[in-house]
Amino acid sequence: MDKLHTITGHTKIVGVIGAPVEHSRSPQMHNAALIKAGLDYVYVYVPFHVPVDAVAEAMNGFKALNVVGINVTLPHKQAVIPFLTSISREAELIGAVNTLTFIDGEVHGENTDAPGFLRALEETGASVPVDKDVVVLGAGGSARAVVVALALAGVRSVVIANRTVSKAVALAEELSEKINVQEETGHKTALEGMGLQDSQLPDAVRSSALLVNTASSSMDTSHPLLIDPNWLQPSTIVYDIVYTPPMTTLLTTAAEKGCKIVGGIGMLVHQGAIAFERWTGVEPCVETMRKALS
Repeated sequence: MDKLHTITGHTKIVGVIGAPVEHSRSPQMHNAALIKAGLDYVYVYVPFHVPVDAVAEAMNGFKALNVVGINVTLPHKQAVIPFLTSISREAELIGAVNTLTFIDGEVHGENTDAPGFLRALEETGASVPVDKDVVVLGAGGSARAVVVALALAGVRSVVIANRTVSKAVALAEELSEKINVQEETGHKTALEGMGLQDSQLPDAVRSSALLVNTASSSMDTSHPLLIDPNWLQPSTIVYDIVYTPPMTTLLTTAAEKGCKIVGGIGMLVHQGAIAFERWTGVEPCVETMRKALS
């Protein structure tokens, strides 16, 4: 990646907070996009290590320093919410924020994971499975974003399957109530939680238009698959949001079964691209961001 141009008193600050934050790949991705767009004279993207007990001080500091925008990673995605002036619908439903925009002393929070997930799916030529059935593996924070994105997009049903059954059931019940109470279109997505050993899961996977893995176990190529690969049908799109490694065991197996596959790097890039555009008003080069990550 080319060197950034000289930082001056006119340079605007965007960045990311986390604890730790040293592992974040967002600086290389965003700074590469700033250079490509010719905005490196105007903006610089900086990582900030913010301890868990210093979120309030950090938020006040960003306001005082006229910071333009901040990405939020663990463990601060919930902690920043009390300091927001406004919050997007997706972020409210997900219960977590990953992007902050500072304007005239006010702070708007949103979660770009949900739209980023959908954009990455669509860029592969696949369409969102409206009025069709979906299975999501895992019941953590990423699963929340994926389920919210799919429900708001109009899928018919989502089965959330998790090793700990109670977590899957609780997530399905919570989001079902939140989403359908707020939905104004009359659309209702059926959400159901179950365990990975549930007798209904094989049929749910076989009949699904889309299978999404959000479980971090996919990062370990020696870890056994969470489902029986024989359940996969060639008509099912298999999407693993894990991006390290780029080809997980699930994706490799699904490709061998004739399924269309979608890797996690696209979601990472597109959620970042949405934040970039919010802050700069410029649509970034997605391919430049993708290459910077690789």
